[in-house]
Amino acid sequence: MSDVLALAGVSVVRGDTVILDDVSWEVEEGQRWVVLGPNGAGKTTLLQLAAARIHPTTGVAGILGEVLGTVDVFELRPRIGLASAALADRIPAHERVRNVVVTASYGVVGRWREAYDGLDEGRADELLEALGARHLAERRFGTLSEGERKRVQIARALMTDPELMLLDEPAAGLDLGGREDLVRRLGELAADLAAPALVLVTHHVEEVPPNFTDVLLMREGRVVAQGPLEITLTAENLEATFQLPLQLEVRGERYAARAR
Repeated sequence: MSDVLALAGVSVVRGDTVILDDVSWEVEEGQRWVVLGPNGAGKTTLLQLAAARIHPTTGVAGILGEVLGTVDVFELRPRIGLASAALADRIPAHERVRNVVVTASYGVVGRWREAYDGLDEGRADELLEALGARHLAERRFGTLSEGERKRVQIARALMTDPELMLLDEPAAGLDLGGREDLVRRLGELAADLAAPALVLVTHHVEEVPPNFTDVLLMREGRVVAQGPLEITLTAENLEATFQLPLQLEVRGERYAARAR
């Protein structure tokens, strides 16, 4: 396997605030990573770095065989699928769902004068179908529920057949049914050998989908622990990450945590 993402001693500093502090981390082809940590841990900043949206203050960030600072990020970004609340906020409320997905082909938000062929629209429909959202194709994005929006965003992120897929808190704001449906679908995506390397950011172990392989635990911009999920996601590491005595329950490939 080869590295999809390779961070070496990376720090991100804004003013006097250290957001990421000496982070080293590698993601290889075929791996499915969960990034866990409390608010302010630096998880979203880490994802922005992995998405080539920001550059490190110090250290080296390698993405898909390129090094940030030596590559045109506008050529690199289309190779990365990103689903985040920040992106969702930029989607026009009046945009039809099929257009939300298909416009990823040009890396734009909001269809204008670009031309798409039948293959583009067919792929958009296939991705919506896979995520249980095909019936929403003609709906306007602003009319969707939070769970429906999340599924459409993931379909959009997959549109360009990315080599790296980044999901920033995809289950945030969902009710129990919506969360469980999304976690199941993400587990199915993770099981697909043709799927890209996946990185999912969350606050909650209950949102870790089946078939994910590895976990990165963060606190205050630093790495607490990282490695294979089954040996790294422990009560001890969670306690160090959240600074709270915790009990971890494991049932099959699903996790649950509560205060001890």
